[in-house]
Amino acid sequence: MLFTVGGPRLTGMTMPRGWSYRYVGPAELRELVRPDREGQGIRSAADFDERISARTAEELAEPFTFVVDRTGILRLSPRRREHVVCAGGQAVLGVGEISFRKESGQWAIDEVSNHSTGYCPDAGSWPAVAEALDRAGIARRPGFTHEVLFRRCPSCRQLSIVREQDFVCVFCDEALPREWNVDRLGH
Repeated sequence: MLFTVGGPRLTGMTMPRGWSYRYVGPAELRELVRPDREGQGIRSAADFDERISARTAEELAEPFTFVVDRTGILRLSPRRREHVVCAGGQAVLGVGEISFRKESGQWAIDEVSNHSTGYCPDAGSWPAVAEALDRAGIARRPGFTHEVLFRRCPSCRQLSIVREQDFVCVFCDEALPREWNVDRLGH
């Protein structure tokens, strides 16, 4: 069954169009950024087919690290590469992990998430991801298959992942906000 264009399913707040996420992770990971390690840009269905067809079955069995750069281009890297490296240290419109499968001769999303502890994007980043996938000619679902809710604790300032709608900081037991608040500066 192919997944086609559909309306996004969003939780949390919806970010304004063009909103980008800055890297908020550990400084030592930012030091790994080098131009020769950036993710491969996927600008079209032909780009995607060329790059994905060159992958081995082992490589395709693992999800990829992905970012959607500020120009709306999908960039892919091997899963073990940090998101900040895939993005060349730049702000992104969307970020997470993604896996693919071939179905009826066409590439489709198997799973896609916004899981990135370096950028901590809101689930409202889905529209940017969807546009990049559409441009790459990849059949997709109407939203993330796994949405991760990131919050910054107002008390201890630590980053937390909200699990099972339990909006409580795992570090200090304080209440976490219902709306995304990781980096209010944004872009």
